[in-house]
Amino acid sequence: MDKDFLEVAIEAALKAGAIQMESLSRPHEVTLKGVSNLVTEVDVACEDAIISLVRSRFPDHSFLAEEGGETAPGSDHLWIIDPLDGTTNYAHGLRRFCVSIGLAVKGRVEAGAVYNAVADELFTAVRGKGAWLNGERILVSRVKKVEDALICTGFSYDKGKRLGRDLVPYLKILPAAQSLRRTGCAALDLCDVAAGRFDGFWELNLNAWDVAAASLVIEEAGGRWTGIGGDLVDLYAREFLATNGLIHDEMVELIKSEPQFKLEPVS
Repeated sequence: MDKDFLEVAIEAALKAGAIQMESLSRPHEVTLKGVSNLVTEVDVACEDAIISLVRSRFPDHSFLAEEGGETAPGSDHLWIIDPLDGTTNYAHGLRRFCVSIGLAVKGRVEAGAVYNAVADELFTAVRGKGAWLNGERILVSRVKKVEDALICTGFSYDKGKRLGRDLVPYLKILPAAQSLRRTGCAALDLCDVAAGRFDGFWELNLNAWDVAAASLVIEEAGGRWTGIGGDLVDLYAREFLATNGLIHDEMVELIKSEPQFKLEPVS
């Protein structure tokens, strides 16, 4: 049955990716959730298409999706969906976005698919069966020190107190790592850790739909994900650290440490 679940996740992800590409160059109807968290009509169209397809195959399953929240609660099978991760990128025509679909059974993700339609890259995983990119097995990097690592992060859309909180670990990791990136698409960032492109990733304000599928891809590729303090967490923890495993403890210690420098006003 896990294979059936993955096949449906892939079919739904490819369908949503086609919608994204068809509409990418068109003007978008943009609304706001909060201060600067964008939603477009494409987010909604992709979510509707995914849920409709999955429901046609598994009518008794539940859904947790970014735009619609939880629907049909009560099933042991919960599809966790981000129909368009990287909406701000998408709305500006920046080609770094994806669709993420994970299936949790009794609270544990068992299958997942993350599709980057621009690059036609499909990341997939089934628990115990490995992580795959377009049918080829992927593994995390073998980088052993943060000083040799390419690290990725993300920031909250909240421009208030959370922004200051987000900057604290940034100021600790920036001088320690080989280099640091922020791409604006957490699910792809996590999959790129799984594929060995990034060596680590952290973010402090994520949702279950951002990480559900990618967390399994990370695990099955040999990586590790925890809270930023190294503690075991579930999908609803909001604060995550994912690495190749080899630099994980060092990343935790850096995040716990005092910053090497602080922001000073420009004179």
